[in-house]
Amino acid sequence: MNQQSTLIYELKGLKKTYNNQTVLNIRRLQFHRGTIYGIVGPIGSGKTTLLNLMSGHDKESDGLLKYDMNQFKTNWLGKTLSTPEIQLFNSEKINNNAKVSNLLSSNKIDNVSKYFNNSSLKLIQNKNIKDLSKGEVAYLNMILAVNSDPRVLLIDDYAINFDKNMELDFRKKLILMNKNLGTTILLSAPNDQNLKFISSVLIYLDNGHISKIRSGVAKTPKKYTKSSNDKKGVKSKRFNSKKRTNR
Repeated sequence: MNQQSTLIYELKGLKKTYNNQTVLNIRRLQFHRGTIYGIVGPIGSGKTTLLNLMSGHDKESDGLLKYDMNQFKTNWLGKTLSTPEIQLFNSEKINNNAKVSNLLSSNKIDNVSKYFNNSSLKLIQNKNIKDLSKGEVAYLNMILAVNSDPRVLLIDDYAINFDKNMELDFRKKLILMNKNLGTTILLSAPNDQNLKFISSVLIYLDNGHISKIRSGVAKTPKKYTKSSNDKKGVKSKRFNSKKRTNR
């Protein structure tokens, strides 16, 4: 399998501009199938913008973004048409007026109680999302993410409101999803404290630019992810053909 066939995303000259201000400017970046990536950077570095573009929830202002060797389709107004095989999870996507119990049941999550002890579930199950703390919303968001079955999973602000045990629990579930299903996973966070232990590749953003790319502590992959900011490249895992063919 050649390098081109292992790519799931290819970015060239990618720019996103709001009100004549460029918030994201990436010369070249590649992502490989079946790999876990960490996107690291402070507030305003372009993490959320990048995930919105890669999920098809927003459209680039200039440049090229290819998913599975093709650009996203657009409607007659030029708006990008997102695809269900790519799922982006962040707190802004959760309906604030929905009840916790309805949200979980509508997403067909089995054994909801395994994520909560009985007392904590009773306390929040009849609440509206808008009445929950940021930590509780983040927790629900991660439950939805690990119980989804997309080809590509993107999670913004990964584990920023979790304690060590909570992060470790979800980390194991994401690694299992990646291993068993071949899911390509992109996680963003303000720092690499947690991301370095789950990601094979860490991409650091600063003011909309890639400042560096490094290998994570996770299992060393076999292929290379190349960026104009990283001439030697960073290793990235080869897609396992034994996993689901649509991954």
